[in-house]
Amino acid sequence: MKSDFLLAITQLSAEKNLPKEVVLAAVEAALVSAYRKDNFASNQNISVKINPDSGKVEVWAEKTIVERVSDSRLEITLEEARRSKPDVNVGETVMIEATPHNAGRIAAQTAKQVILQRLHEAEHSAIFEEYTTKEGDIVTGAVQRIEPGQILIDLGRAEAVLPAAEQVRTERYRPGQRIRVYILQVTRTTKGPKVIVSRSHPNLVRRLFELEVPEVYNGAVEIKAIAREAGFRSKVAVAARQEGIDPIGCCVGLRGIRIQNIVNELSGEKIDVIQWSSDTALFITNALSPAQIQGVELNEKEKIATIVVPDKQLSLAIGKEGQNARLTAKLTGWRIDIKSISTAEAEKVQAKPVAEVKEKEEKVALPVVAEVEPAAIPETAEPVPELEEAPPEKVAEPVAVQEEVTPVFFEPKATAEKAELRFAEDTAALREVKAETKTKKKKKGRREGAEEAIKVKAKRRREELPEEGDEEY
Repeated sequence: MKSDFLLAITQLSAEKNLPKEVVLAAVEAALVSAYRKDNFASNQNISVKINPDSGKVEVWAEKTIVERVSDSRLEITLEEARRSKPDVNVGETVMIEATPHNAGRIAAQTAKQVILQRLHEAEHSAIFEEYTTKEGDIVTGAVQRIEPGQILIDLGRAEAVLPAAEQVRTERYRPGQRIRVYILQVTRTTKGPKVIVSRSHPNLVRRLFELEVPEVYNGAVEIKAIAREAGFRSKVAVAARQEGIDPIGCCVGLRGIRIQNIVNELSGEKIDVIQWSSDTALFITNALSPAQIQGVELNEKEKIATIVVPDKQLSLAIGKEGQNARLTAKLTGWRIDIKSISTAEAEKVQAKPVAEVKEKEEKVALPVVAEVEPAAIPETAEPVPELEEAPPEKVAEPVAVQEEVTPVFFEPKATAEKAELRFAEDTAALREVKAETKTKKKKKGRREGAEEAIKVKAKRRREELPEEGDEEY
């Protein structure tokens, strides 16, 4: 019986991956609840101890020493108490072994539930402690289930959550796929510890370099800065901490084998490894590679770097949709302004006349006239002779100015009754009257001409007709 009990405890500790002491503590707490329900008072202080070698269970109950016992579960006589502890007196409390012979079915079910609950709590605490120490590190897991807005990843002992915001847009996940993830945060919940992981964090690239490049792991090569657009391109600035080490060569590896492993893990994401420099201009020049830089102008106050590149290199320096310039700005911490040589020269030509005008304005100054006080004339000086009056200047005779005369147009009066015209409307009306008169005259002439023609024709007809006396019968 005892060996079976210890075997069950050992099996539980192996299944739950918990120490044996933790499992024994959980079973002891469960037995306390089971024994209190059947054999002891609800408010009585009891404890259970299990011998890890023999598996013997001992139950100890707290009792008060009295002269006469009224409740055997809570009280004990002085004689019985001194058997286990000689130096006690009436009124004191002692822990007395009171192991019951058996426990009921309900007590056993209670003990089972308590044991499972305590084991779950112990397991969650162990998982939380384990993954709390792994925050900021990468682990390998398998895609377990894909849900809307998140992906559940099985890490072995725990289940991690990959939120949509931490996923890479260009990656496609499938159940059972094994991937490496970066642990962002571990929190406690009612259902156990919650592990949040990421695939788009820049430190994922840093940890992959530490795994693949031994010089980075042992500190011979230091990663100074990382700028990443997950799924597209990353820039990593490295520097050597020991003389004689090529940091870029160490990260790339022989025939690019090291960097290729990292690229494959990131699903083909491009990685640029550049040389870090304390000189800001040189560092920015390296960060903008592979574009060729013509010149760098730094504004220390506003942290703006103006980059001049050849006209053919402008699109290469900016990158696709400005990607190269954005990553350079993230990597260096400076605001990047890229210009072509032609644009920079045109701006200089425009700014030169303005600067010259300002210089001329500063050089030209108005003359200062000093006020001179009149010298005092001494009293002994000879009187100044009066100047002869100048002959009066000839005053020009006033020229008569002709006043502007407004021309007045007069129209001859045809009749005494005709009114004087002053407005354009009246002139138009007069023209209409004249036109009507001419039309009437023309019509009248035509009518008279027609009457005369009719008379001539009638006369000719009369002449041609025979006279009445000459008619033949």
